[in-house]
Amino acid sequence: MPRIELSSGPIDYQDSGGEGPVLVFGHGPPMNESQWRKVVPLLDGYRCVLPTLPLGGHRQPMNPDADLSQRGVARLLGEFIESLGLGRVTLVLNDWGGGQFLVSEGQDQHIARLVLVACEAFDNFPPGPAKAMSKVCRVPGGVWLLTRLMRVPALRHSRRGYGGMSLRGIPDEIMDDWFAPATRSRAIRRDFAKFATGAPDSRTLLAWSERLRDFDRPVLVVWATEDRLMPREHGPRLAELYPRGRLVEIADSSTLIPEDQPELLARTLIDFLVETGAEPARRDR
Repeated sequence: MPRIELSSGPIDYQDSGGEGPVLVFGHGPPMNESQWRKVVPLLDGYRCVLPTLPLGGHRQPMNPDADLSQRGVARLLGEFIESLGLGRVTLVLNDWGGGQFLVSEGQDQHIARLVLVACEAFDNFPPGPAKAMSKVCRVPGGVWLLTRLMRVPALRHSRRGYGGMSLRGIPDEIMDDWFAPATRSRAIRRDFAKFATGAPDSRTLLAWSERLRDFDRPVLVVWATEDRLMPREHGPRLAELYPRGRLVEIADSSTLIPEDQPELLARTLIDFLVETGAEPARRDR
């Protein structure tokens, strides 16, 4: 897997290559690029770039002094896009919504359009049940305990936790991969704790959200009708917040729409890209 060294440390990433418009995919904590494994193969004609962000599922620890708050990771994502020379990209987020803060931080010059798929928004950082996880991560040894608890099937698949993020169920081998780095590495657990406890208070988050009104490029908001983490009303509220926002709701899905409805999500994404001027590259026959 390719790796790039940034100011806060190394970032691994996948890159499908090709001449098509560039799509950059964000993921949730403590996940990785495999969150999009069902969707990327359906996006023929697009160059898909998937960084493994330091949200707890990353395989290489960051520098000890790295800023891994919501704002810090957003800035790191912006640095990643700029350092790879990707030009103007479509940024696609699911679960983690902090990539939107590239706008509030004034670092959105490389973002041509946004796709927000059932993600954190407004003051919903972290969402619902994840607030308890954040409290655990504040306690010394809390992340270590969390990784052990995630080995217990009843807790791993609980509808109040990760089991509630997908109606279809997340395969055990995928979840094993997501939790493996923090299970084996104290430095990864340190990074995970930084991120999990790095959200500001509600007043600050809502102030940052107001700055999103300045983003004048196309925004697609894709919301799940049976989501347990992201409030149903946040979908239309986000679409109204962005001057060029539009909303598509997807039924029979929870937060991880790429897991529950990958084909429908891919079609919705391609339609939006084509309508906003990002045609897929044609392949020679």
